[in-house]
Amino acid sequence: MIKVAIIGTQGVPAKYGGFESLVENLLGENCPEDVKYTVYCSGKDMPERLSHYKGASLKYLPLKANGAQSVPYDIMSLCKALKGYDVVLVLGVSGCLFLPVFHLLNSKKLIINIDGMEYKRDKWGTFAKRILKKSEALAIKYADIVITDNKAIQDYVAMEYGRESKLIAYGGDHVLRNVSDESIKATLDQYGLQEGEYAIAVCRIEPENNCEMVLNAFSKSDKTLVYIGNWGHSEYSNELRNKYSKYPNIKMLNAIYDLDVLYALRKKAGIYVHGHSAGGTNPSLVEAMFFGIPIVSFDVVFNRATTKGKAYYFKDSDSLLEIINRKGLDGSKMKEIAEKNYTWKTISAQYVELYK
Repeated sequence: MIKVAIIGTQGVPAKYGGFESLVENLLGENCPEDVKYTVYCSGKDMPERLSHYKGASLKYLPLKANGAQSVPYDIMSLCKALKGYDVVLVLGVSGCLFLPVFHLLNSKKLIINIDGMEYKRDKWGTFAKRILKKSEALAIKYADIVITDNKAIQDYVAMEYGRESKLIAYGGDHVLRNVSDESIKATLDQYGLQEGEYAIAVCRIEPENNCEMVLNAFSKSDKTLVYIGNWGHSEYSNELRNKYSKYPNIKMLNAIYDLDVLYALRKKAGIYVHGHSAGGTNPSLVEAMFFGIPIVSFDVVFNRATTKGKAYYFKDSDSLLEIINRKGLDGSKMKEIAEKNYTWKTISAQYVELYK
């Protein structure tokens, strides 16, 4: 039996976030009998404190997993995981400033998924970026195995640190659900949508996701955009909502947690718009690819790597506007790529192979 501690997520059951979805899909039917997971969870973020979930033990800490508390949260989790495990799997680099000490006290295998150059995200100030860059460097120095989720990130680690990493992406097939045609039609009717006649975008409303670039393009078009995100959570998102909600073709919806509703909206969209400019393999992009609809993505190396260069790419509002006004966009290649590269059964097996 291989005992694995997972550190760095809000916890499971997954409600939000790529790492949470990763953990959710490492468990259950994708987990072999000889692997036993323990997941460290935020007692502040997970009000329902289950002791076990999908065969994994859940341990709770009295801190939030995100924001200012993310660093002490991860460090406390690492302290709790010093004994009793064969493998410690760390997702993200927030707590990796502690690794020099952890390395002295722990002799078990340490695997770290470094995520996607977190220190480059626009939301962080200068000091926070320096801390995250140092954390990344320590993660790569002390990990027995470094996981990167995108070929562009893998190349960056090799060039920046001279170290090889294991390339393992995210899965997306968990979004495929058995929803009746009647339910799908009811969802479209609820939001006043016609099958294939609207674009959809799903993301956190943050500058690095080029939200205003996307909204600006659709404000100059008669094409309908359904934009799902955490509107109202920040000054930035409030400003965008106030500015663009006046356009009748732009529907700005708050985060949708009903997976059947989200399935219906993505399944029947005409195109998916992906504005992310940072990170590695973005889970929302991988998920959208399984629906076989045309993907229109911001043109950065990470997104080209995820879509194998077969999507449509924009650099600004004008180029996005030109693409969404085209006819005959094809998304069939996206589904083929997703089914070949981004299923959870395959990805779980890749993680398990690293434990052994």
